[in-house]
Formats: sequence, structure tokens, C-alpha cells
Amino acid sequence: MINSIKYFEEECINKFEKFEDDFLKDPLKMAEYITGLTEELHKLGLRMIQESLESMDRMLQKSPVRLKHWVVEAHESKQLITSLGAVTFRKTLFTNKETGHSEYLLDRILGLGRKERLTEDAQARMLKEAVQTSYRRGGEETSLTAEAGRQTVKNKIHKLKFPKNEKQPEQKKTVEYLYIEADEDHVSLQFREKKGDLTENENHQKNNSLITKLVYIHEGIEKEAPQSKRHKLINPYFFCGVSHGEENNQFWDEIYEYINDHYDLEKVKKIYLNADGGGWIKSGMKRLEGVTYVLDEFHLEKYLTKLTSHMKDSREDAANELRRAIRNQTKKEFEEIIERLEECLTDDTGIKRVADAKDYILSNWTAARLRLRHRDGVTGSSTEGHVSHVLSSRMSSRPMGWSSRGAANMCQLRAYEKNGGDMLELVRYQKQEQPKAVGSEYEVLSADQVLKSEKNRHKELGKYTEAVSHSMTMQSKKTIYFNAHIWGL
Repeated sequence: MINSIKYFEEECINKFEKFEDDFLKDPLKMAEYITGLTEELHKLGLRMIQESLESMDRMLQKSPVRLKHWVVEAHESKQLITSLGAVTFRKTLFTNKETGHSEYLLDRILGLGRKERLTEDAQARMLKEAVQTSYRRGGEETSLTAEAGRQTVKNKIHKLKFPKNEKQPEQKKTVEYLYIEADEDHVSLQFREKKGDLTENENHQKNNSLITKLVYIHEGIEKEAPQSKRHKLINPYFFCGVSHGEENNQFWDEIYEYINDHYDLEKVKKIYLNADGGGWIKSGMKRLEGVTYVLDEFHLEKYLTKLTSHMKDSREDAANELRRAIRNQTKKEFEEIIERLEECLTDDTGIKRVADAKDYILSNWTAARLRLRHRDGVTGSSTEGHVSHVLSSRMSSRPMGWSSRGAANMCQLRAYEKNGGDMLELVRYQKQEQPKAVGSEYEVLSADQVLKSEKNRHKELGKYTEAVSHSMTMQSKKTIYFNAHIWGL
């Protein structure tokens, strides 16, 4: 840090004064003033990071603790991409005396993998952009002055693991009604597991479509502002996945776990599931106790349109008659209206369209009736809008192809981001405890533990250690703090 301070005093201050002088002479050049300051502060920041890393490596080389178990093997330069920019620094390769295992000890202390070139903050910045736009843009936004390749971004996202539901609250929420909404999107695959593994049917159509699922929980709707015509969900929480079979059951179990952890279900009057009646949704509903299924408004109106589109000027009257039948009458009376509508059809395509729409509504009869009656807390559904906002806008609205793993992790990343997840925390969640080489399993001590051990070692004199630490030079304190990590090597 000393060299960085010297650089600041000898170089930066003079430049800052010149930037300000130029700005005062010509106030219209405020942009140049700000740009100049930014560039110099940026250079200073990179110098400070480089100096800190090299200082830590020198402390490793000089440490008597390190000498007990490790010998210097070689020195080399390494470049790290940080969110501030690329930093090149010198580091040392050490070899363990007992095992012959070679390792860059500074990398271990920093938590960096052997071939890792991106710092955690750079990876977090990368994910923030990639979840919104593309792998390419994610790589470009990784750092202020450097970038990661598209393949690097892809690899990082493919390897992501996601934490389960957020931590349980100290006290469960009490609400009268709770809402679950579910729908799906279809994304195109380039391949499933590896290139060339997509098969074709007898019509030469590839099985290159993958269902991405969206489920979200909320407590109802409210106006965005007192005078606003727009509404928003109250405390929504999102789940996304591509699961099927037994994995689909686990997907719904996770949703139920979240509900049970966050809400006092004994106080909930009703839980409504707004959906289109898809098979994966109905199978999941069976795993949620006490859930009432309501057909979502978009799909109900979609199939009513299919039943009446051929009626032209009388279409809305026919649709209203069907709505009244669904709301208050019987299935038989509903089918009688359909028969009258079918009499106006002459083509087989129209007859099939009406038959399919009729079967859909009859198979979701109770759910459709609940939707149209709007009683006991039933609210409007927003599944189509949320599928577009959460999934389609990133994954299917533009021509693009995915792998199964890429699509699965991206839709989960979208849900994580919509739930307010911190990308830096997600990056740190990926860190697995690195196994130590045989013969190097030494206890890692904190700086506080180092000072405490010094107190014990000096016995009576130890009571002065804490007081002395307050008057240490900054460099001495840094050495003490860093030596705590060296003790673990």
C-alpha cells in the first residue's frame, strides 16, 4: 500500500489539481473533468489491488509458519479480472515438504480455484447482466476495462447451484387468502445434453422444444399508487424449473415447503391455484393440501373465443351466453349451447376447433365456474404477463437456442433475480470447501485467535497484548491479520 500512497501523492494529486484548473478555466468541459478524475481513480484502484496481493504473497514467503511445511518452488505472474479491471501480479508456487504437493498458497487463501481468473465481484457483475440480456453482454460487462468470453459466461451459468428457499422468518405471516399462479413457456433447444442428440419424428420435426415452468406465490393484488390504474402483486415469490416426472414432484414439494415455512396455514381461509390446467400443474396440485384450482382468465377467454369466433357480429352475445351457463347452469345446458353453435359450422377444421375447446372447458368445469363467479377472494390472474416478463423476455422472445442445462439454470437464475437474490451471495454459494492435501491439514486461525494465543503464551504479560495492538503501525496489524490465514497452511 505504501507505493500506492506515494503514487497518489506524487502523481494523482497533481493531476487532480490540473483537471480542476482546466475545468475552472472552461466550465463547459465538465465532462472532461469527470472523465479525467474517473480514469486516474481507476488506475489508482488497480495499483492498490496489485500491491495488496503482492504484499500478501511476500508475507507468505517470509512467514516462519509457512517455512515449517512449505518451500518456495517458483514465481510467476497471474492476471485476475476484477469488476474494476484486469490486475496482473506476482505470486509464488510452494511445495509441501511432507507430500510433495505443489500449490499457490495465495490462491487458496483468496479462495480461488487453480484456473480461476475471475474474482467474485466480477462474476456477480457478469451474472447481473447475463440474466437480463445475453451471455455475450454478460462477458462484456464483467469488468470496467476487461471482459470474459461468451463461453466463460456459459460455463459459469451451466455450473450454477441454487440455494433452497430463503431462510425461515422468525414469525409466520397471517393472511386470509393465499394465491399460487402457474404457467409455462416453450424454449427452443440446440441440443439436450450434447450436439446432435435431437431426434426427428416421422414428419421430420425435431424434438427441440423444452417446457420452462413458472410458479409464483403472492398475497393478492393492490394498486401501485393510490391514484394509479396499474396493479401489482403483494409479496410475490417466484419458482422456475424444467422438471418432469419425479423431479416435478420435488419442484412442487419445494413450493409447499416455502408456503409452510412462511405462512400460518391454520389462519389461511383458502389457497387458490390460478392456472390453465396443464398436466404438470394438476399433478403438483395433488401434493398441496387444501388448494382450490381456478382456471386462469386468459385461457378461459382463449377457449371461449375458439367456441364463438365463427359467429362474427354475434360472437360477443354467444360468449356471454356461454359465460352465464358456466357461471350458473349445468354442463348439459352448456353443451346444448355448443350444439347450436356447431350448426353454424360447415368445415371440419371449425368443428374440430369447437370440439377441442368444449372438451377443455368441460375438463376444467369447476375451475372455470370459480373464475367467473369471483367470490370468496378469487382474484384476476396475471400468469401470461408474468411468463412474458420472467421467462419469455430472456429465453424465447428472440430467436435463440439452448441446451437443457443452460435453459434450466437460466430460468432458475431469473427466479433468483426476481426474488431479490444477491448475485455476490450466489457466487459465494458455489464455493465448495476445498480439500487440503494430505499432510497439510493444519488448523485455520482467525486474527482474534492469534492475539488470544499470544495472551495465553505470555501469561501475565498477555493482558498487555490487546493494548499494544491498538498502538501497532498499520503495516504490523496487516501482518498479524494475514498471518492468521498463514497458520492454516
